[in-house]
Amino acid sequence: MKLVARLDRTLARAETVLLVIFLGIMVLLAFAQVVLRNVFGTGLIWGDTLVRHMVLWAGFVGGALATYEGRHISIDALTKFLSPRIRSIAGVVTNLFAGVVCYFLMVASWTFIVGEMESESEFIFSLPGWTAMAIIPFGYAMIMVHFGLKVIGLVMSLAKPQPEAGQ
Repeated sequence: MKLVARLDRTLARAETVLLVIFLGIMVLLAFAQVVLRNVFGTGLIWGDTLVRHMVLWAGFVGGALATYEGRHISIDALTKFLSPRIRSIAGVVTNLFAGVVCYFLMVASWTFIVGEMESESEFIFSLPGWTAMAIIPFGYAMIMVHFGLKVIGLVMSLAKPQPEAGQ
């Protein structure tokens, strides 16, 4: 149980570092673009394109962090009325379902990436176009891993012997 929680926490820390880096680069690039345009009358041709794609990357990494923190899209109005054991079972079912959905989205986005690889389009600095979109299957994989680790943690907690009422 502790290993699963530690693995989930370590993955979340790495995602936090990535998110801070992405956001920092986006802010610096946007600021540089404003200064270059308003002061020098020029700009970085590739700057706006890179910032737009980094928003996509930050969104997926943020989605993975939201999943880790249990802040991903959820409807918990009914679960508040359930017993802790039934709530855990409902958590297993919903997290498992969400993980399966992420798996299918990851496979579909990988098919998209393969199509991008075959088109041989370019992004910036002569990088292949698919590199900018690679976060899509990778992001779904990160989210799926967090859902999977939550399922494992819930199943392990359900497998623990429960103290009887009155003890």
